[in-house]
Amino acid sequence: MKPNQPLERYFQLALFSSIIILLNLTFPLASRAQQAQEDDDDVVRVSTELVILNVTVVDGAGKYVHGLRSSDFKVFEDGQEQKFSFFSDEETPFAAAVLLDTSESMGTRISLARSAAIRFLNGLRQEDVAAVYHFNSEIEQVQDFSFSHDLSDMAFGLRSKGMTVLNDAVLRAAEDLAKRDEKRRAILVLSDGGDTRSSASLDKALAAAIKTNATIFAVDMSSNALSPAERMKGAGALRIMANKSGGRYIATPGGAALREAFAGIVEELGQQYTIAYRPTNRARDGRWRTIELKLARPDLSARTRPGYRAPKARDK
Repeated sequence: MKPNQPLERYFQLALFSSIIILLNLTFPLASRAQQAQEDDDDVVRVSTELVILNVTVVDGAGKYVHGLRSSDFKVFEDGQEQKFSFFSDEETPFAAAVLLDTSESMGTRISLARSAAIRFLNGLRQEDVAAVYHFNSEIEQVQDFSFSHDLSDMAFGLRSKGMTVLNDAVLRAAEDLAKRDEKRRAILVLSDGGDTRSSASLDKALAAAIKTNATIFAVDMSSNALSPAERMKGAGALRIMANKSGGRYIATPGGAALREAFAGIVEELGQQYTIAYRPTNRARDGRWRTIELKLARPDLSARTRPGYRAPKARDK
C-alpha cells in the first residue's frame, strides 16, 4: 500500500457519507413536497366538486326569515335528493362588485346610476367590501375592494361614450370576486342591458358568475329615448342574469322604490342561508344540472340559483 492511500481512503469514505446524508435529507423533503402537492390537488378537486348555494327565504309578506335549520331544507339535483356537506345561517360579510354602465346609450342617466351606486355603498355594513367598475367599450376599475364605502372621486368625472361590453364586465367582476375569501358574493349591475361589443356571450358571463357563486342584482337604467324593442331586449338580458344567478331584477330606477330595493339587497346578502353539497352525479359532461330547493314549511318561499353547468372532463 502506498503511503498516501489511507488518506485517499479517508476522503472517499467522507465523500460517500456526505452523499448518503444529502440523499436522506433530499428524498424525505421531496416526498413531503409531493405529498403536499397531492394534498393541494385534493383541496382543489374537492372544492371544485362542491356546489354552493346562497339561499334567500321569505314569508308571505316578503320579509326575510331567520332561524331555520338544515332539516328545513331539501335540495334536489335533476330530481335526486342531495346530502348537505355544509349548512350555515350565520350573518356573514359579503363582497360586492358594482358595475356602472357609462356607454353612449346611457346618456345623462349616468348621474342617476352614480347616485344609485352611492346609495348602495352607503347601505353596506362596516364588515362588507365593495369594488366599483365602469364599462363602455372597455372596462375600468374605479376602486378596488375596500371597507371604505365612499365612491371614488374618479367616478364623478365619468361621461357617456362608446359601445357596451356588459357581458365582459360581468365576466371581469366574477373573475375578481373568485379571488375573494367571502363566501357570499354579489354583482350589482346598473345598466340599460344593451350589450353591443362584448367578446364574451351572455351564457359565458353567467357561467362565470355562477361558478364563483356570485348573485347578480340587475337594475334597469334604460331610458325612454330607446326604442321599445331596445328596452325589451335590454330588460330581457338583465332579467336572465338576475334570475339564473338567484338574484333580483329591479325595474324602477329611481325614487323611494330604488332606495328600498338597495336596502333589501344589503339585508338579503347579509342574512342568506349557505348550503353546500357534493353532487351524487360525478359525471364531468358539461351538461346543465337543474337545482330544486324545497322547504319543510309551505308558508315560506326560497330563492336560489336554478342550476349550474357541470365541468367538462378537460376542465381543470
